[in-house]
Amino acid sequence: MYRPALIILVSASGLLAGCLGTVADVVTAPVKVAGKAVDLATTSQSEADEKRGREIRRREERLAKLDRQYAKELDDCNDGDRRACEKATATYAEMQQILPTIPVEPED
Repeated sequence: MYRPALIILVSASGLLAGCLGTVADVVTAPVKVAGKAVDLATTSQSEADEKRGREIRRREERLAKLDRQYAKELDDCNDGDRRACEKATATYAEMQQILPTIPVEPED
């Protein structure tokens, strides 16, 4: 009498283990998805540092380009070119706007 039920129960336990594994996966899936979304949405400190470094380098490159342009315009201005004097003034003003955004390297 109990023997057929026992055989069915033992047979079903193999299937039940698979079902429990699936249930566990289904239950933990929202947590895994939410965790991945948070990882994608947030920026790590190293990523933020890299981004800041790239931005500073971009400003330094722009300042170097403006410095070369300013020197050329100033030479032309000293040679009597009034338009070059106006351009040199505008270039110098742009350089002065960029300078405060570039951090000063500490002296050793």
